[in-house]
Amino acid sequence: MLVGIEGIIEKKEPTNIHLNVNGLIYEVNISLNSSNSIQDKRIKLQVTQIIREDANLLFGFIELNEKKMFDTLIKINGVGPKVAMAVCSTFSPATFSQVIADKDVALLKRVPGIGPKSASRILVELADFIVDTTENSTINSAMSDAILALESLGFKKEHIKKALAGATGDVSALVKHGLKKMQRL
Repeated sequence: MLVGIEGIIEKKEPTNIHLNVNGLIYEVNISLNSSNSIQDKRIKLQVTQIIREDANLLFGFIELNEKKMFDTLIKINGVGPKVAMAVCSTFSPATFSQVIADKDVALLKRVPGIGPKSASRILVELADFIVDTTENSTINSAMSDAILALESLGFKKEHIKKALAGATGDVSALVKHGLKKMQRL
């Protein structure tokens, strides 16, 4: 499974590039946002590889949050890679997070390929979609993993956030801290 690719751009179109990696040229689908942010001929992309019966597709992203958004969207029933890429082209990860938080069906329906049913399904399934905006994503990742672990144990998100407020450490330390705090609540 490919997770990243670095090379020289041979051909660039608005929604895909041909990337020369040591003599092998890969076609990588990109969003309009990623396309607009490419300045140099040599680039490094985070990629999602989708292997189907009839195709082996690469979807590339400059920004890690955009890749996270794409990967989250394609897990939703009825949302394929083309629609997910259309969402990535329409919204930045921060804007998309805000659209989800505001439950704005009208804005989602503006994306090509998304109708009222798909927009409603996306809003329901991604109610907790959060973009990592901090510099230190490993701490944020540990915190989000701890929150997910505690949620899977049946605790409510608002209680978990209160219990973990100000806590630091790896996932196991955060979960232990959260369990101790929630016993007192």
